[in-house]
Amino acid sequence: MSRTIMDFNERSAYPHPGDFKVMRPEYLEQEDGFFVASITITPFKVTGKSATMAGARRAALYEGEKTYKSYHPSYRVTNPYPAEFKDQEGQSWKLLSPMQREKMGDYSFTDVDGEEDYADIEQMLMWDIRPVKEEVAG
Repeated sequence: MSRTIMDFNERSAYPHPGDFKVMRPEYLEQEDGFFVASITITPFKVTGKSATMAGARRAALYEGEKTYKSYHPSYRVTNPYPAEFKDQEGQSWKLLSPMQREKMGDYSFTDVDGEEDYADIEQMLMWDIRPVKEEVAG
């Protein structure tokens, strides 16, 4: 039986990121008030840390995608955030250009002092930043 090149490139022992989504995480509350979610598909395990259990799960799933990419370099990791959005607290976030991301982080936002600040996706997941859908007036 012959294998095509694509079959060879797409196969690995590491589970596809979608496989982790259907697994129930185990949660551990840490002394600092953060939660760690662990999702195991034996012998592989992904973990994520966040201010909430739901955020920890999202962080673990994102880590699963990044790890999968290390086994499959052509795989494109899905950004869990839109290019521009407001979070639950009304904070505006904007995805930076690829060149800016190398130096500053993935997103820009304005901090409580009115200064522009930056965060990478991992930090945003740890802080449990979540986009809210803006209601259209009509």
